[in-house]
Amino acid sequence: MNTQPFHEITRRQFLGRASAGIGAAALASLLNPTPSAALGVAGLPHFAPKAKRVIWLTQAGAPSQLDLFDFKPGLREQFDKDLPASVRNGQRVTGMTAGQARFPIAPSVFEFKQHGKAGHWLSELLPHTARIADELCIVRSMNTEAINHDPAMTMLQTGSQVPGRPSFGSWMAYGLGSENANLPAFVVMISRPSGNGNAQPLHERMWSSGFLSARYQGVRFSPGKDPVLFLSNPPGITTERRRAMLNDIAGLNRLKLDEYQDPEIQVRIDQYEMAFRMQASVPELADLSREPASMFERYGPESRKPGTFAANCILARRLAERGVRFIQLYHRGWDQHSDLPEHIRTQCYDTDQPSAALVEDLKQRGMLEDTLVIWGGEFGRSVYSQGQLTAKTYGRDHHPRCFSVWLAGGGVKPGAQFGETDDFSYNVVKDPVHIHDLNATALHLLGVDHTRLTVRHQGRDYRLTDVHGEVVKPILA
Repeated sequence: MNTQPFHEITRRQFLGRASAGIGAAALASLLNPTPSAALGVAGLPHFAPKAKRVIWLTQAGAPSQLDLFDFKPGLREQFDKDLPASVRNGQRVTGMTAGQARFPIAPSVFEFKQHGKAGHWLSELLPHTARIADELCIVRSMNTEAINHDPAMTMLQTGSQVPGRPSFGSWMAYGLGSENANLPAFVVMISRPSGNGNAQPLHERMWSSGFLSARYQGVRFSPGKDPVLFLSNPPGITTERRRAMLNDIAGLNRLKLDEYQDPEIQVRIDQYEMAFRMQASVPELADLSREPASMFERYGPESRKPGTFAANCILARRLAERGVRFIQLYHRGWDQHSDLPEHIRTQCYDTDQPSAALVEDLKQRGMLEDTLVIWGGEFGRSVYSQGQLTAKTYGRDHHPRCFSVWLAGGGVKPGAQFGETDDFSYNVVKDPVHIHDLNATALHLLGVDHTRLTVRHQGRDYRLTDVHGEVVKPILA
């Protein structure tokens, strides 16, 4: 009999022991999960999915829709004229341009042409994306409430501007589980931009599991010999010795689990085991030397350099082949408040060819039909110039009212165009698509009803789309 004095018992110990009888069945289920629970939430997917996995090519910093996807030829005649007050309609702007004496219109300096059977208007900056135009569904009517990077990126990832919610990848890992026991269900990679653009910081909470179990958090892969930090054995430690150490640690953790019945202890045991399995699987995965020379030619000249967006796109395809459900690539440097024409060229140099190559690669391997690829940032850029405007250069401020993303594969209608903006690419005038709608649609393609994937936390049910979101059915194949 445990004779520990009551006043020495911690709150966690008290609650753990008090619930021993009530929670016995739940604990048994946790420690000995059924096959369905091991794969995710029982009953998921809700219906037959079109997509098995997602590769989200996240362009952090907000690419300019005006210079890439949203062609507005009439703006050439409006150069340096003031943005009409009736267009802005009193909408807020950031503190970076709120003090400007005027808001001069800055037409794109880049040429646009139509591509594919659908006639997508694409900038000259995207010659490789133009090659896959007929695979793309371009949504030009995206919108969000957040006007600054951190809350906007948090909204894109978690469905809330306030930190603390699970990210999309974590919801997928929780709901659908993993297809590969030797790799995490959710992997994150951050590429290095080659230019001098303003690279906004990214925080680990962007791929956090929030109030879900830590087992669903995204695992960041870094470039180099050790893609996952502290995964390799230190010098002098053999695989057999590591296995024996883990067995001993697991035994100690199970003693604490028996005493406290804290589910996070089981998570810790599982994470140690996953790390051990990854020691064998990750080095082979990250070894691109086995890729043929033709593959590097397809993905572009930067693809042989570890940590570049191009190299990470090849890794993304390799992860997808091995059953990883959610792969998130971040490319920073799109925050172009000044000298946009110069800086956006380097961003497109980094991302255009590998993005197109990834789509082509997946299609060639028969994987595009069940892989959803999404390309886009957290919001758009303003039609008016921030700072000095000349015939050759300008900057653009943040603009949440409208921006563009493209989707490919995974049950999306190829060659489709959806949504329209006004003549200034300032307001959505047809078929608005909110961040919640995009997330709801992506979940739908994965066979998940976004209104039914919920978790109770702090007295209420939470979901990725909060209490919002509609599936954008016209873009579904």
